[in-house]
Amino acid sequence: MELAKLSRISMKHLITLHVMLETLSVTACAERLCLSPSSVSKTLSQLRESLHDELFYRHGNSLIATALARRLGPSVKQMINDMNQIMNQDVFKPQHYQGSFSLAMRESTFELLAATLTAHILNLAPNIHIDIYNKDNIGFDGLVKGSLDFILLPHDLSQPTNIDEDLVWETLINDEMVCLMSASHPLALQQTISLDDYLNFSHIGITDTDLSTPFFDILLAQQSKKRAIPISVPDFGSAALMCHHSELLFTCSRHWASIAKQAQGLLIKPLPIDYGKVAYSLVWHRQSMNDPAHRWLYEQIVLCSR
Repeated sequence: MELAKLSRISMKHLITLHVMLETLSVTACAERLCLSPSSVSKTLSQLRESLHDELFYRHGNSLIATALARRLGPSVKQMINDMNQIMNQDVFKPQHYQGSFSLAMRESTFELLAATLTAHILNLAPNIHIDIYNKDNIGFDGLVKGSLDFILLPHDLSQPTNIDEDLVWETLINDEMVCLMSASHPLALQQTISLDDYLNFSHIGITDTDLSTPFFDILLAQQSKKRAIPISVPDFGSAALMCHHSELLFTCSRHWASIAKQAQGLLIKPLPIDYGKVAYSLVWHRQSMNDPAHRWLYEQIVLCSR
């Protein structure tokens, strides 16, 4: 691709060629573009030099387009239409949009928001396509590389969000952490559990290579204490299933525990220590908000999370 040569041809040249092909008159072209005839003639002269073609020639009192000019006509018109769409992209019409979006979620977020969100979006934009990935398969790196539009995830607000300075975090749903256990657990009959009770039993952890150690575990370490976590699983649902069949404890989102089918039948106990603030958060790359389609999707996600 000869970029240096292409740089000598601007949108001004293409628009002038397009209007000249429609009018076959320098005067009429100048009037439509609100320019002087001499300005149009100068632009045509520059274009002739770049393309090595006369583009238009006189036959009696008429201007005739050359074969090259006629051949370029449809392509030039398409380029002008494409540029017009770019310049007017703030007008986003979801009912006509045929593009695609890609989201990544933790399994717990999927249960809370995915069904409501996708039904809402498809109702407004029936021609859209949505790809939803597991956050463990495509995470924050996908936002940075542009292969992912948004991530929705449960988030310990005590954890730093400086994974990348171009990533923006927004809280969607404030939540709190609770302790899940089976109905037959030795602690089941207690209304509340002490810190010693909590630490005397083993726990199920959740794997997340993107995020750092939760504030709760840091706080325990400052007291020279820690949870025994003999097993870690990738999602809340798997952890809840293990709770049903063991004396393992699982610390998770109250919001998720109250609606998830996997958690039905498990007991919910308040934690014996302040976990810190937690929430379900939305993450995106700062640059993506330049796209009106992304801004529209952002608005729908926020709306559905209320």
